[in-house]
Amino acid sequence: MESTSPPPPPEDLRNLPSEAIGDDELQRPQPADEPMSGGDSSDSKNDDLYSMLRDTIERLEADRTARGDLKILSRTLRELRYAFKVFRPYRRRRKVTIFGSARTAPEHPDYIAAESLAREMAKHGWMVITGAGDGIMAAGHKGAGREASMGLNIMLPFEQQSNEFIEGDPKLVTLKYFFTRKLMFVKECSAVVCAPGGFGTLDETLETLTLMQTGKQTMMPLVLLDRPGGSYWKDLSKFFDRHLLNERLISPDDVALYRVTDSVEEAVEEVLGFYSNYHSSRYIRNRLVFRLHKPLTAERLELLNHKFFDILVDGKFEQSGPLEEESGEEELADMPRLSFHFDRRQLGRLRMLINYVNE
Repeated sequence: MESTSPPPPPEDLRNLPSEAIGDDELQRPQPADEPMSGGDSSDSKNDDLYSMLRDTIERLEADRTARGDLKILSRTLRELRYAFKVFRPYRRRRKVTIFGSARTAPEHPDYIAAESLAREMAKHGWMVITGAGDGIMAAGHKGAGREASMGLNIMLPFEQQSNEFIEGDPKLVTLKYFFTRKLMFVKECSAVVCAPGGFGTLDETLETLTLMQTGKQTMMPLVLLDRPGGSYWKDLSKFFDRHLLNERLISPDDVALYRVTDSVEEAVEEVLGFYSNYHSSRYIRNRLVFRLHKPLTAERLELLNHKFFDILVDGKFEQSGPLEEESGEEELADMPRLSFHFDRRQLGRLRMLINYVNE
């Protein structure tokens, strides 16, 4: 896992459909909720950040940090370094993360639904990320095929083996910590689909929801997929409505952050539809900037300003070309921008805004 060889070259995207190509993450190295600055580009030498890392190590030594704590830090840094390297060549290719139980048998309807979903997404050029184990994870890799599969396995005391569809593949990463694994699951994908599962699946699903509700994760489609006629997620959504929504523990608009369905076709439509006009976004200074495939008409922009004025701190929604801070992303230079001063609180409404832009 500790290979120091240089990363492979970026994947050749010329034969992929445009719907499978996202933005270049090397051009957005900052966390999702931090604004871009003039130094945030692939050409930056990052000397300031390397210096900060070295300074942190010196402080750890000066603090006489406990060996156990140093082991956690050292392992975390090594795991993430390697994971970043493995995923780097495929950064621009859109991926869907599939969560679900490791115990689901191949003949189970949940397995069949997950396999079908992965197969359909691979047909559209997307890659599939799973936890690389058995059950729903194996179904995702089986449906996508080895070439379109990436795996994030976890080391457990009883040693979870990688499934046969990803075992030995260079796109498989094995991690010790759940938190580094979950970071990679959501950091590297453009959509999440959750099949039924146990505590781990619920943890992953709710963490993804929390990250989007708080703006710590770039907005993306989150689909809770039941088997045809199933009610696993349907029942959970009823619990959300009865206890979270009715008792005002979440906002009414937060239910827009996820979609419950028992149809693979609807799940695929939800994922692909999210990027039908919306492409990606950045925080630049105090504004949130949407990149769009097509500009909104003057009439639709006026309606948008009327319909979503409540999420603005000041000003209005404006269309333009790329901002100066985006000059490094030449592939997206022709895309129109929709920019606005977002209040960073109403994330459910922000999800509804993306739906409106896509209509």
